[in-house]
Amino acid sequence: MINARENETQDSGTNENISKDNMIDHLYCQGKQIILIGTAHVSRQSAQLVTDTIYEHKPETVCVELCQTRLASLKDTDKWRNMDIVKVIKEKKALLLFMNLLMASFQKKMADKFGIKPGQEMINAIEAAQKTGAQVVPSDREIQITLSRVWRGMGLWEKIKFITSLVFSFGASDEIEEADIEKMKQEDILQTLLADVKKSHPIIEKTLINERDQFLAEKIRTAPGEKIIAVVGAAHAPGIKRYLASNETIDLDELNTILPSGNLTKILKWAIPAAILLLFVAGFLTEGKNAGADMIWIWIAANGIFAGLGALLALAHPLTIIASIIAAPLTSLNPMIAAGWVSGLVEAFVRKPKVKDLEAIPNDILHIKGFWKNNVIRILLVVIFTNLGSTIGTMTAVPLMLKLLQ
Repeated sequence: MINARENETQDSGTNENISKDNMIDHLYCQGKQIILIGTAHVSRQSAQLVTDTIYEHKPETVCVELCQTRLASLKDTDKWRNMDIVKVIKEKKALLLFMNLLMASFQKKMADKFGIKPGQEMINAIEAAQKTGAQVVPSDREIQITLSRVWRGMGLWEKIKFITSLVFSFGASDEIEEADIEKMKQEDILQTLLADVKKSHPIIEKTLINERDQFLAEKIRTAPGEKIIAVVGAAHAPGIKRYLASNETIDLDELNTILPSGNLTKILKWAIPAAILLLFVAGFLTEGKNAGADMIWIWIAANGIFAGLGALLALAHPLTIIASIIAAPLTSLNPMIAAGWVSGLVEAFVRKPKVKDLEAIPNDILHIKGFWKNNVIRILLVVIFTNLGSTIGTMTAVPLMLKLLQ
């Protein structure tokens, strides 16, 4: 039996009592009984508690902190074999896939270290629901939408720090001991990875936690059945309880909208290349052809060198490095094409990923060297690092060009 007293009063609002172990809350919301389990995503105890609770209470519905995509990936462990890396690059999803791989790596390393599968509590919830005849409802927002909203809410410098934090946080899992799992119950997996950067970037906390708290609460509130068990990460439990208690309808369509680029962003997207072209013209008209030519060479050199360095850091093929050097000065003046997309496609062509690369992804993401060894993951690094290098090149070239005009 679970040590929790259930409040017998039911009304249109929510009443709650917290279990002694602070992992289970018994709630009543709009005539429904909701048993909320706050878990650690890599905890044997949490996984077993989920199974025991579902078997004991036999709910009509089990809500899980998974989106449709992650639910499908749990069922299809061979999904990597079907990846089309060229399609990923063309659809501009390289960074999103890379972030997903980092999260999967962190969780898998923790799971392997402590002898539990990633998301075992969710797997247990699904299996127990099926055995007891309960309906499974994936209640989280799509991970691609969440990450896109984080990305769109950041400025350029924030994005650079964000990517850097993701990469350097990769080794953090090696220092975590089993006792630290209890601390991880208070954080989302991505929150743990971004422990440093999230302090200075409120958009991360807002999008990863607060918005998803709302989304999860509404999906749980509107789930079918009168007795519902919801399995969520402990970091989300307080927010979910708060939004359930508010008894207000939450607009899921709004939370599912990928924030569009603002008018200023759209204008700058074209205005910056136009301004750079005007700099070239001004250089020729005011300082003569030598100054104008110097400005062009500064632009080519800065963009090409930094983009090439980015590709080099990703251990790209020599042809890819050359392609990035040639492409960057041109793509930086074209808002529709990025240097990383060109270099990524070249890398995919000259080092075409094989089936063994796709099959090796689950193991290669466990080690930092594996990211550079695996042809698929290295292509993602080529795209990301080349784009960063090209951006740094532009930021370097413009002040030097203005100095010539002065």
